[in-house]
Amino acid sequence: MAEEDNIRVSNSSSYPPPFRQQQTEDGDSAESEQLNSEVVDWEYNSVPVLDYDKDINYYGTDDDDSGFVVDEICRDWGLFRLVNHGVPPTLLSQLHDQAKQIFSLPFETKQDIMTTPLSYFWGTPVLSPSGVALSMKGSHQNSSWVEGINIPLSQLSKIPPQDHHPTLNSFRVLIEEYGKHLGRLARSIFERMAKNLNLDKTESESDLSELTGFIRAYRYPICSEFSKEHPAWGMDSHTDSSVLSILSCEDQVGGLQVLKNDNWLTVEPISNTLIVNLGDMMQAISNDEYKSVKHRVKVNRYKERISICYFVFPKEGSVIRSINYKPFTYTEFQKQVQQDVKALGFKVGLDRFKHTTTAAAAITEAC
Repeated sequence: MAEEDNIRVSNSSSYPPPFRQQQTEDGDSAESEQLNSEVVDWEYNSVPVLDYDKDINYYGTDDDDSGFVVDEICRDWGLFRLVNHGVPPTLLSQLHDQAKQIFSLPFETKQDIMTTPLSYFWGTPVLSPSGVALSMKGSHQNSSWVEGINIPLSQLSKIPPQDHHPTLNSFRVLIEEYGKHLGRLARSIFERMAKNLNLDKTESESDLSELTGFIRAYRYPICSEFSKEHPAWGMDSHTDSSVLSILSCEDQVGGLQVLKNDNWLTVEPISNTLIVNLGDMMQAISNDEYKSVKHRVKVNRYKERISICYFVFPKEGSVIRSINYKPFTYTEFQKQVQQDVKALGFKVGLDRFKHTTTAAAAITEAC
């Protein structure tokens, strides 16, 4: 798909109905970039960078400092950019191109062809285990300017062929190859963190299972009707529930922001790099030594944004034991999150499982 297709929407019928609006006239997009005045743009390039070969997959002498660097970043940031990761650039490029083509299909077509185990969602990134968008309390419903495809990697073989939409067939093949690379990366990153934390090897083996991995492709549509007083977000501030999340953004359209030292930092999109962030499960596994980073996605007046994210979790039924939390499984955590989203409109998260709960304080603050 040509680059100019990202600038203006030529087929608004591909958008979910509430997102079909009059497109902004061409102009200086700097205005939209300045709407969030609290964003610390001067730190645009300061996200820490790790080299997979040198920092993650390297096991040298006990006195090498690569483990220290990884440990420091996980404690201080909970997020880093990964380079030399071994995922072929052509695979990343093809995957994003195929995702753009699928998202450009008419809205009704996407609803029809996304059959189990795939699921198509929009208006909220919060899904049930089966991939159904959750209804949220009050004004939070459909407040996210996003649409997406949920893809459980362990069920790829169950995706039926699409005779009339061969792009979906080729997308499945690319996703399968990409999932193998991401499973490899996630395992290596987790093993490096487990070593740094001196986790019991036998117990930590079930703290991450590649069989739980799934991929979500996201499109953040153009949104011209927002202002500093009435912002629109692709995703509002949240933490991931995963052990690890690995994000790829190849279209060079910015939007990802992370919370660092009480300031929102814009993360620069750089081709052929991956963004790795730690989730709630990793924070619990590490006894709060590592950080589940808060992040959000802002929309753009002039350009769509495509991103593809991989999420991975503990083995099904595996009990997370931590000095700071009651023993729990990810299934129990997920169930509680869904209950909170439906009842409160937002995720409370790990505070629900602390020995001395601060959930009430967290709910009061969020409200």
